[in-house]
Amino acid sequence: MAGDRQADRVVPPTGIIARLTGFTAAAMAFLGVFALALSLASGRLAERWSSALANSATIRISSPAGQMETQTRAVLRILKTTPGVASARALTREEERKLLTPWFGPGLSLDNLPIPQLIDIRETGAGFDAEGLRQRLAAEAPGALLDDHSRWRRPLALAADRLRLLGLISILLLAGAMAAMITLAANAALAANAQVIRVLRLVGARDSYIARAFVRRFTARTLGGAVAGTGLGMLAVALMPAAQPDGGFLTGLGFAGIRWLWPLAIPPLTALVAFAATRFAAFRTLKGLS
Repeated sequence: MAGDRQADRVVPPTGIIARLTGFTAAAMAFLGVFALALSLASGRLAERWSSALANSATIRISSPAGQMETQTRAVLRILKTTPGVASARALTREEERKLLTPWFGPGLSLDNLPIPQLIDIRETGAGFDAEGLRQRLAAEAPGALLDDHSRWRRPLALAADRLRLLGLISILLLAGAMAAMITLAANAALAANAQVIRVLRLVGARDSYIARAFVRRFTARTLGGAVAGTGLGMLAVALMPAAQPDGGFLTGLGFAGIRWLWPLAIPPLTALVAFAATRFAAFRTLKGLS
């Protein structure tokens, strides 16, 4: 890491190549922080929705107004004797109005609308037999339909896995693009110093000695740029809107708790990519200059 000042003179310390290397590393690290934040936040959102639907179910009663109370009492009586049901209650008109507010606005009047009666069910840890309950409801309360939320939980769990995979693919693509850019920059630097390299060979310098100078310099430049980009990315994520109870998808985009340590892995990983890319480019180019 200390390097050799004589060998470091082979690599141009300034110029467009140096600026491009640092800028590329900073930009890729900045985007990597956002890809990681989006992946974690999206997965966290899907998991929260999935857990909110876990151990719960809903019964919707659709029947003529004169039979609604009778059907509701029948369903509640069935639920009291159903194993695996911890509690069950009928939602009030005010609660149903709040559920419909996001779609119809706050001034909605339910008096003239054929709104079904909803019953909220909380399950025990063991859960209940959904199919058996459906059969009992069909026999004793024909207007009642059971929704155990399974059709919602499965897609949300799948969405969480897919979003994490998308974040990982994005980070890998960013690493690949950065490796390609650093390889081009290293090739350009080697080509620009071809005459100096030939002189070094004449005085006995080995290719490994020359390659280490390029690898060391480009790795250091990339690490510095990645540190700056990661810092700016973390600052930008910290300034994003905080999570809202009724907020949308982009509220709460970021890291929580110990997950703030995840972006700190980006600079060393970026340096490893630069090390491998520069070493490969250096030895390949030096071999071509033989």
